[in-house]
Amino acid sequence: MMRASGIGVLLCATLAVATIKAMPAGAGAENPAPGGQAALHEELARFADVFEAVRASYVDEVSDEALIQAAIKGMLATLDPHSTYLPPPAFQALRSRNSGSFGGIGVELRDELGRITVIDTTEGAPAARAGIRPGDIITHVDGEWIEGRGLPAAIALMRGEVGAPARLTLRRPGEDDDFAVELTREVIPVRTVSSRLEDGVLVVSLSAFNAHAYPMLEAAVAERTAEAGGVDKLVGVVLDLRNNPGGLVNQAVRVSDAFLERGAIVSTRGRDPKRTSNFEAEPGDLVAGKPMVVLINGRSVSAAEIVAGALQDNGRAILVGTQSFGKGSVQTIAPITDKGGIKLTTSRYYTPSGRSIQGLGITPDVVVEQHSPRTAASEHAISDRARIRAEDPQLAHALDLLHGLALFAPADPASAPPAKVRAADAERPPAVVAEPAGG
Repeated sequence: MMRASGIGVLLCATLAVATIKAMPAGAGAENPAPGGQAALHEELARFADVFEAVRASYVDEVSDEALIQAAIKGMLATLDPHSTYLPPPAFQALRSRNSGSFGGIGVELRDELGRITVIDTTEGAPAARAGIRPGDIITHVDGEWIEGRGLPAAIALMRGEVGAPARLTLRRPGEDDDFAVELTREVIPVRTVSSRLEDGVLVVSLSAFNAHAYPMLEAAVAERTAEAGGVDKLVGVVLDLRNNPGGLVNQAVRVSDAFLERGAIVSTRGRDPKRTSNFEAEPGDLVAGKPMVVLINGRSVSAAEIVAGALQDNGRAILVGTQSFGKGSVQTIAPITDKGGIKLTTSRYYTPSGRSIQGLGITPDVVVEQHSPRTAASEHAISDRARIRAEDPQLAHALDLLHGLALFAPADPASAPPAKVRAADAERPPAVVAEPAGG
């Protein structure tokens, strides 16, 4: 057998020490490794032998860093599809996505045949204050030409550390000369909630469970309820979780709790029984018990499935749509050296009735397939309900259900439960990530 030498021996020793240090007190007694420490050291020596052989004899030179990263990725990839190594750029991008904000200038962009075009600006953000408008074409960022480089590259150049300057060169259709603006990057919140009133029904769409999901939901409900003339004027609520890739478990708990008076929300169970957690609803309901429909589909994942399962099992909402994705595991994000990290499956979650939806998904109460949007053949104006029925049959079915249920609703609004009174943030469960499949 080829024996490790040089960096291979050092690597073997380092890995062995790191492994022993990482073991919790008493872990060896409770979960002894097969064959004990001698077997562990033998396996680490085997790894060092392979490392040295590749390093010394592979046809192309490969850096030590690339080999180690490949080994780490391979180790995590064998566990499950959701555990993975996150190099520094990917780790920082994931943290920004889950935090619900990033350092930027506040523009929404589209790639139009290689031209990076502004389609919207965030109100009050640096871009809006500088007078950037929808339709403007960004040609340079900090002196770098970006046309033809693609949208991801352009976005990466515009984002950066909060407080860092940014210089953009833009072209405005109808004007002869390009112009430049000097900006300072600020914290830009990611908008994950949209809402509207449809024929007396509050429709709230939640696109992800980042750190701002519940506060944005609460604000949207308050705004639309006031617009309707009070909660007693609402026919019901549609919570649209279609195409929602998941996110933070604590935000899923808060969103579920927003519509529940009592009852279990979700439980998470890890390998260690001591890591089992149970989350319960607090008294109160943001919409005072109004009838509710939740929309789901095959791209409703993880945290979205927690909410759907909690509201379904508690009899709080009717689920409409198609089978959800079926990701019933929770990943914890752990930083490691050089600002990178790992995403590791640490527990599985169960709905209030004890269901694990891993690989199965949540089954809607009413299955409604979604077809491609149709346009009305008639040139005459059509009603809003007819438009929705043509464009979004799942939403149309939800609206029909709520209007039907309203016929049997109590006439006295005082009989409805009180509005939700929120607990302090410090009392909420800690943030844990339930990431979408594929990261």
